[in-house]
Amino acid sequence: MNFVISLVILTVLAAGAALYFGKQEFTEPGPSANGDTFLVKPNTGVQDIADQLERRGLITDARVFRLGVRAFGNDSALKAGEYAIKPRASMRDIMELLKSGKSVMYSLTIPEGLTVEQALERIADEPALSGVMPTAMPPEGSLATDTLRFTRGATRQQMIDKLLADQKKLVDEVWQRRAPDLPLANVQEFVTLASIVEKETGRGDERSRVAAVFLNRLAKGMRLQSDPTIIYGLFGGKGKPADRPIYQSDIQKLTPYNTYAISGLPPTPIANPGRAALEAVANPSKTDDLYFVADGTGGHVFAATLDEHNENVARYRALQKKQADEAAKAASAAGTSGNNADKPADGSGSDTSGGDNGDAGGDAGAAQ
Repeated sequence: MNFVISLVILTVLAAGAALYFGKQEFTEPGPSANGDTFLVKPNTGVQDIADQLERRGLITDARVFRLGVRAFGNDSALKAGEYAIKPRASMRDIMELLKSGKSVMYSLTIPEGLTVEQALERIADEPALSGVMPTAMPPEGSLATDTLRFTRGATRQQMIDKLLADQKKLVDEVWQRRAPDLPLANVQEFVTLASIVEKETGRGDERSRVAAVFLNRLAKGMRLQSDPTIIYGLFGGKGKPADRPIYQSDIQKLTPYNTYAISGLPPTPIANPGRAALEAVANPSKTDDLYFVADGTGGHVFAATLDEHNENVARYRALQKKQADEAAKAASAAGTSGNNADKPADGSGSDTSGGDNGDAGGDAGAAQ
């Protein structure tokens, strides 16, 4: 009898000690000094989670973690997802995190002015997304320009579907609030012109004025003569290489998009326009401007008459020539030189499209 009583007492003491030290180990700081991300796949059991945590060095004992989760009644409460485990996180901290379902969030940004092809390249290259890309490319201009938040494992098709839905909603919303006298026949023309405005300027303080220039020209039957349409006609959705200017010969190349060569709008948008560009076209500035040219500081100067525009172009060309001369001197001092028979149409003194034939922008080669 004494032996049995002693055995019971020892068993109780051992169980109490195990419970005490197990609780201590479950709540004390963990072994990982730097923390890490940890992925729990759907339908993964507590035992597998515990074993993976131990192998990754995020906990000291898988058995203690498993028993602790069970003691708190969370056997079926741990959720799938990707989690950011903090440095020295205890087993209890990890349990609570996995129970919360607060997965790591990733961001995917589609800036204003990207083509659909360029936007899809970003989606395809995002490693946190899963799934294949669609075989058919959405129409140009149909993707929203936005930053999407998602958890690892979201599909690329889900991202594309959301961007398509968001852009359609935005376009319909802005189109319904448009000025009543716009020389635009339908939503397609609206998005097309907004995409041109998007590519012509990134300045929020001049978008509505740039839009007004193009709308005024459409109303008068004048060609838009927008540099970005030359680029799209030559390079399509891939975009112009950064080191490739617009040459004088490009301006005369007949493409369906070159608004120096065609009347009216191109057949499709040339990029994905953002809200600001759409708003600018829907409700443009009230102005008689028909021309604008770069001012050399990232913005533009506007004019209502060709004479005034030619003066603005002359100032721009003088600035470009000065910059070219300074660059040539610097290249000469460095012992380098360059020559190109087909000069860039940058208004640097050669007889280009700028101003004297009445183009809208007058700065061919400056728009990227």
